[in-house]
Amino acid sequence: MVIAIEIDHRMVLELQRRFQGTPYSNRLKVIQGDVLKTELPYFDICVANIPYQISSPLTFKLLSHQPAFRCAIIMFQREFAMRLVAQPGDKLYCRLTVNTQLLARISHLLKVGKNNFRPPPKVDSSVVRIEPRKPRIEVKQKEWDGFLRICFNRKNKTLGSIFRQKSVISLLEKNYNTLQALNLSQNGSKEETETGMDFSRFGDSMEDQRMDMDDEGVDDDDMEVEAEDAGSSSEFKDKVLAVLKEGDFEDKRSSKLTLQEFLYLLSLFNKAGIHFC
Repeated sequence: MVIAIEIDHRMVLELQRRFQGTPYSNRLKVIQGDVLKTELPYFDICVANIPYQISSPLTFKLLSHQPAFRCAIIMFQREFAMRLVAQPGDKLYCRLTVNTQLLARISHLLKVGKNNFRPPPKVDSSVVRIEPRKPRIEVKQKEWDGFLRICFNRKNKTLGSIFRQKSVISLLEKNYNTLQALNLSQNGSKEETETGMDFSRFGDSMEDQRMDMDDEGVDDDDMEVEAEDAGSSSEFKDKVLAVLKEGDFEDKRSSKLTLQEFLYLLSLFNKAGIHFC
């Protein structure tokens, strides 16, 4: 059985016309609607050439679907595809990369040049294979997302510089004090663990994706000087920096950390009672 989701009613009618009266008519089901707003039925394999403006939200919608599918073969705009498969140290390595690789193994299959289309678009495309991780790597969604947003605020700055910023220290200290007051460190966040994780919220806007790369060429030493703030709580700042030193992360940069290193660093922060949501 093939299930197709199509928003254009003219295409729906055309598909139904082409298959009507053929031996395959009872093996095709066409759902008219917006795929981002449609509740997806069970599927094992997904094959799609999609509107590129929905690349990120659709990817995370698929990866949040349960039960997990076997694999998806999707054509994306080439730059988006290369972000999905980027490795630590690559120019396109960003928050999107880490979020998708947390949930799936992704491989690049082939490049599709713009001249293969009529009329040719302005961008090249790429086809990728997405295989959800089984079993999933368990993380608290809001905690993970808040952590990565801070790390990738300026991905080429050292983590020591990022976590010395007044705004970061202030946010983390507020979270720390709130959790201490509510004694949540002992019984965990019940709401977070009992409700299903909606990974579709990981889908970044194009603005968010560009922000992950907007520090290319920035002089890191200059920004580290600016990041220092004498007015921050020195005791709590020392606590945060002690976590970085414990894992030998103070002089490392988000642009070069592996998924496993991000998971380890987050675990060190949480162990010290420091949370990001």
